[in-house]
Amino acid sequence: MARTIIYTYKDEEKRLTFSYQQHRNIHEAVAEAEGIDISDFLKMEQQIEAISDTKAVRNYRDNHFRKLGFGKITLEQRENRGVGKK
Repeated sequence: MARTIIYTYKDEEKRLTFSYQQHRNIHEAVAEAEGIDISDFLKMEQQIEAISDTKAVRNYRDNHFRKLGFGKITLEQRENRGVGKK
């Protein structure tokens, strides 16, 4: 199921449709949408994952994307619907 990413890039808020079938995480999706090559970042992120905890990986990712010009990157909240409603 596709979700919507809300992100800020260079002080401009944008929306993007996101699916886990196409991207591993929301950061990869927004980088691709803005035409940014993050292959070196992904290699370093894997190395950090291998030797450290998730907090260190998250800090590295957040700092790197902040340097690239991104602000908030988040998934839009899903609307809770009752049973039988679409």
